[in-house]
Amino acid sequence: MKNLIFIIFSFLSITVFAQKKEKRKAAELKQNNTAIPLTAENWEFKNGKVQFENHDSKPSMKISANAGAVVLKNTSFSSGTIEYDFIPVDAMFASLYFHWQDNKENECFYFRTDTHEDSTAMDVVQYAPHVAGVNLWDLLGHFQGGAYLKKTEWNHVKIVVSGMQMRAYLNNMQKPVLEIPRLEGNVSEGTIAFDGESVISNLVVKIDETENLPAVAGVDLTAHDPRYLRDWQVSQPFETPSNIDFGYDFIPKPDQKWETIAAERMGLVNLTRKFGGSEKRRMVWLKLNVDSKSDQKKKINLGFSDEVWVMLNGRFLYTDKNSYGRPMMKAPFGRCSIENSSFLIPFKAGKNEILVGVANDFFGWGIVARLEDMKGITVIK
Repeated sequence: MKNLIFIIFSFLSITVFAQKKEKRKAAELKQNNTAIPLTAENWEFKNGKVQFENHDSKPSMKISANAGAVVLKNTSFSSGTIEYDFIPVDAMFASLYFHWQDNKENECFYFRTDTHEDSTAMDVVQYAPHVAGVNLWDLLGHFQGGAYLKKTEWNHVKIVVSGMQMRAYLNNMQKPVLEIPRLEGNVSEGTIAFDGESVISNLVVKIDETENLPAVAGVDLTAHDPRYLRDWQVSQPFETPSNIDFGYDFIPKPDQKWETIAAERMGLVNLTRKFGGSEKRRMVWLKLNVDSKSDQKKKINLGFSDEVWVMLNGRFLYTDKNSYGRPMMKAPFGRCSIENSSFLIPFKAGKNEILVGVANDFFGWGIVARLEDMKGITVIK
């Protein structure tokens, strides 16, 4: 009888403890649901570029043109929810930053406001981090999507961040406009900032409230595809002389020093991650050795940003440019994508050396390469 009473008492104690724990957790979350005051003392901004006033009877932060980043003070955000209302005014862009360390390292979710109220547009919203001061929008075109952005009315935005993942909502809180399986920035915490001429209101930050979004990275659908060429050697970057597109003296010499570089998710060889950006045009060489069981031709799909020169066994095989906003830009819209180009590689029996020169002077740079199949082909590591 005593044992039964002890068991019942223990069960009740555990139940009460669990209920108290849940209540305490709920109270902590409630405390962390913070309405951020839109007052001057809470923000860092350029003098004269931000006004704090009522708009449509709402306390608001009005960001002027060319204001740069408007940064929330004394805040550390890693995981949780960011919600706000905004009216886009800028003719081109409006951005929300999180995990903001500075303008070189942060995560960015932004709107292309020139495509407002166009449900057919493919790129109204995009996620892209800043890495080493470079916005990787042109390397991560698969992280953009369509949405209906109201130009002269309030839009409600919600961003949910959980560890490595993110979901973004615009006006419809039941259906995300973007789902990011893995955040690609170098930083995992920081403050919040806005950029682009706009009116911001009702900003609420809910620390650690992640709506059951998993914190671990989601699946990379290319991870088990053996056709992607992932393991390369890379030279150090070098600046190219002014007004010279390419010169034969750019080709690597026999004493060229190489380092290894591996593709990231989606098969992307991310040169920005390794070398950062530059105001001047730079070039690197990538090298891959392949063994072929026979003389054979294989189609390769090659994505690149911005320019490439492909050599096979010391001879030129292919050259092309993917310059955004110019007639030679590739689908889709000048982004680095496996859709950019395709051509045949005439492998000889035995060892083959593939060299790819990559030049860049505009945002992110890198390549993604995939053979049609790997039959009779072995990558030499």
